[in-house]
Amino acid sequence: MNEQKNLLLAIVASLLILLIFQYFFPNKPEVKTQTNNDVIENSENTIQNKILAREDVVADDNRVFISKESRLKGSISLKGARFDDVILKDYNNSLSEKSELVTIFSPRETSSPYFAEFGWVAKNNNVDVPISDTLWKIKKGKELDVNNPITLEWVSPDGFIFTRTISVDENYMFTIEQKVKNNSKKIQSFIPYGRINRSGTPITSGFYILHEGPIAVLNERLIEIDYDDLLDEKSTRNISNGGWLGITDKYWLAAIIPDQKSTVEAGFKATANNGVRYQAEYNSSSLEVKPNQEVSIKSNLFVGAKEVDLLDYYSKNLSLSMFDRAVDFGWFYIITKPLFQILHWFSGIFGNVGLSILALTVLIRIVLFPLANKSFKSMSKMKVLTPKIQEIRERYKNDKMKMQQEIMLMYKNEKVNPLSGCLPILIQIPVFFALYKVLFVTLETRHAPFFGWIKDLSAPDPTTIFNLFGLLSFTPPSFLLIGVWPILMALTMFLQTKLNPTPPDPLQAKIMTYLPVVFLFLFATFPAGLVIYWTWNNVLSIGQQWVIMKRTS
Repeated sequence: MNEQKNLLLAIVASLLILLIFQYFFPNKPEVKTQTNNDVIENSENTIQNKILAREDVVADDNRVFISKESRLKGSISLKGARFDDVILKDYNNSLSEKSELVTIFSPRETSSPYFAEFGWVAKNNNVDVPISDTLWKIKKGKELDVNNPITLEWVSPDGFIFTRTISVDENYMFTIEQKVKNNSKKIQSFIPYGRINRSGTPITSGFYILHEGPIAVLNERLIEIDYDDLLDEKSTRNISNGGWLGITDKYWLAAIIPDQKSTVEAGFKATANNGVRYQAEYNSSSLEVKPNQEVSIKSNLFVGAKEVDLLDYYSKNLSLSMFDRAVDFGWFYIITKPLFQILHWFSGIFGNVGLSILALTVLIRIVLFPLANKSFKSMSKMKVLTPKIQEIRERYKNDKMKMQQEIMLMYKNEKVNPLSGCLPILIQIPVFFALYKVLFVTLETRHAPFFGWIKDLSAPDPTTIFNLFGLLSFTPPSFLLIGVWPILMALTMFLQTKLNPTPPDPLQAKIMTYLPVVFLFLFATFPAGLVIYWTWNNVLSIGQQWVIMKRTS
């Protein structure tokens, strides 16, 4: 009876794990869409009623364009010195040949404003400072490129000269150096600020394992806030030494980075009047400017793709704490990120993420080899002992206690552990979860092809048996999308069960027979890379188990 209970518990646990996957990672994600046609301007809270086409706005003459040397495409508006036109040259929205490049920032006059601003606030509000509608003049430079920054200038009626030098590296990081020179006869204090403004709630993936929305690391603590929660809370505030904050999508990030030596008041706020608006912002400590003196402060703006190696580089070179956590590696960070790094390393060798998954599987098998070997030996002995177990069951079928005593005595004499077969599976569960996370959240696996029909390892197998794998012009419902790789996984799982000891109970035997069919439908919704991993793992297990059975028979 204990064996039956253990087996049933193992099956129930496996099904529960997979059902949890189905619940948290549905095939068709829940989509949030909130749009607004009335855009609230960031600094002055004025309403922009007239919506313009993005192409018309960026064609304005009052702009500084980003050169072709950068991985960014776009421009900076001289009106407000605002970062509001950023496109990623290296990434498309989809695998389609006609797919457009990924757009992150858009001007405030468009239907989906998303931009960043930097500036000063006069502490006593008795001095004019540049605001969002201020038209800056170009003092130095014509076009922003990697080796040539631009300098903007604005002079206040009070005798204060504001300059802003903007530079960009070869990737996605802007550096903004702001200066204030006091040509007046009075002492004045200014508070530097940075903010990111996003209007409308964007479409999200809708998965519980992935955070999309406001994100920050303040006082070396990761802060993640959902859009809905921020709308409920209205605002959040933290005092921090340095840090960073912004808004993240699944693969893209916009983050403002204050001077890491300064103390800042940072947080988020959301408003729902005249349209939904989200804002990430910080205020640094005030700087006093005496007559004929000049003060300056540097900050950074990241607008780009969440490439893990690049985030690690910025984290090291800019002393940014936990900048890599912009990628949602989750609670199993200590497993997930090393797993990604190994996979990424293999990708550099093989030039194919799919082959890297196969190599990673072999590596995991090597690490778990002693444990798996012991388990398979025990299972092989169990298969040999099955007739004897059946004999004991028949002999003591009316005395359950005696039956269990005799079976346990036989296990002891034969040095067999009936539960040893579950241990390798239990150990691999965290690896399974971590690999799922890697395939789902990392940009490096996005649109990564394998061979044949697998064009994106982060998406489910696009084929299905119900339209003869594309031969019929029929698109079945999502729950019938049973691709080639899930079928191969189920077949290998079926073969593996045939190598295991046959349960003496007929009901258990039927459950084990039909379990691959259940797993077939569940795995069909998983990323193809994960299904390939599990299939290849089954093949290696079958080979190892077959060799051990030959030796022990």
